Amino acid sequence: MTANGNIVLPAPQREGGLPLMEALMKRRSSRKFSDREIDLQTLSDLLWATFGFGGGGKRRTAPSSHNRQETDLYVALSSGTYVYDPAENVLRLVLAEDIRALTGMQDFVPIAPLNLVYVADTSKITGKDERGTIETAYVDTGFISQNAYLFCASAGLSTVTRAMIDKQALAAKLSLRPEQVITLAQTVGYPEE
Repeated sequence: MTANGNIVLPAPQREGGLPLMEALMKRRSSRKFSDREIDLQTLSDLLWATFGFGGGGKRRTAPSSHNRQETDLYVALSSGTYVYDPAENVLRLVLAEDIRALTGMQDFVPIAPLNLVYVADTSKITGKDERGTIETAYVDTGFISQNAYLFCASAGLSTVTRAMIDKQALAAKLSLRPEQVITLAQTVGYPEE
């Protein structure tokens, strides 16, 4: 951790894991989580797999319409809430408080060690009407979320994507701009023991 509260993540491990077909077979949603913390290496690997920079440093591990890369990953941990900076592989501190409970309405949300919040900057989606902009944001979030699912299947983690969020309250807490739209959230943790 740096002096300003940011978390410098270890370099992601980009090799290994389950073969794709096995990960697809194991991919599932779970709503039962242990409160066991996720170590920084696993967190780094998860975030890179979810929406980090792939080969060449310009393309992400999940596609986005016209490569707009409009989605930010907010990372809610017990230590605070951060936004993932994939270029530097750093979690940039947004709030120095535990707001995991605010990222969803289900009872397991504050128990799990990690909640990802997908936030689309709609100002980056140009050339579409309002409906097309929202559709693009949600489709791109789906690609990203599926990467998280596959990583979790490979790493033995539990996960579930959720839409039950008080988006207005969470957006206010995160000080989001009007053009930043919370699309979904995803809970990640170890299986309940």
